[in-house]
Amino acid sequence: MYPATTPQRLVALCRELKENGAVGCLISGGCLPDGSVPLEKFVDAIARIKKDLGLTVVAHTGVISREMAEQLKNAEVDAALIDIIGSDETLREIYHLDAKIADYEQSLANLASVGIPFVPHVLVGLHYGKLKGELEALRIISKYAPSAVIIIAFMPIRGTIMENVTPPTPLDIGKIILLARLMMPKTPLVLGCMRPKGKHKNETDKLAVKAGVNAIAFPAEEAIKLAVQMGYQISFSSLCCSQIYADIKQGF
Repeated sequence: MYPATTPQRLVALCRELKENGAVGCLISGGCLPDGSVPLEKFVDAIARIKKDLGLTVVAHTGVISREMAEQLKNAEVDAALIDIIGSDETLREIYHLDAKIADYEQSLANLASVGIPFVPHVLVGLHYGKLKGELEALRIISKYAPSAVIIIAFMPIRGTIMENVTPPTPLDIGKIILLARLMMPKTPLVLGCMRPKGKHKNETDKLAVKAGVNAIAFPAEEAIKLAVQMGYQISFSSLCCSQIYADIKQGF
């Protein structure tokens, strides 16, 4: 990811990216103690990027007010991404945020009310590698007709306080994917890029295919072979996996 700490730099960076062949960008960043991503000063820059460069723009919003959702809608952001946490304990102990489950549900309501496409993420095993709140997160999401849902999974990262935490098992991840598919049978469902690698990834990806995902970010070869054996139509996209709903509309 490239830093862009001012609106001017964001516009310049996106221009550079487009000149080098990019078709879109994901705007992300750290969040404030209330769980929101401070996008306010970048809204005009985003609108300019859409108007002048025509890039697909996807933004991580975190907890978001209706006013901020309206601003992103007016700036013509293509989609809003938001992690939905289904446990107040996880918000407090893992994210260390002054936020509640209700704040995330209200954020979904705000995005839905202004008509901006939104793609919630559910992070499996965020609570020290154990399942806690994922089902509640899916229940909340299922109330708001998201454009797509992305399932990701905790993976230990070296140098962090959770580097030695055991990640959720492929079976645990598969269970959440299957629940998501059962709860939202017509919603595009994706196994996202953040998940443990190696043998763990191979098993997870195969379970995701069996559970009925529409897409997998950077799929294991074994999963591709399984999808072919199961009669799936296969296509590949270089776009962010959150754009699965747009790909499906275009017949990919």
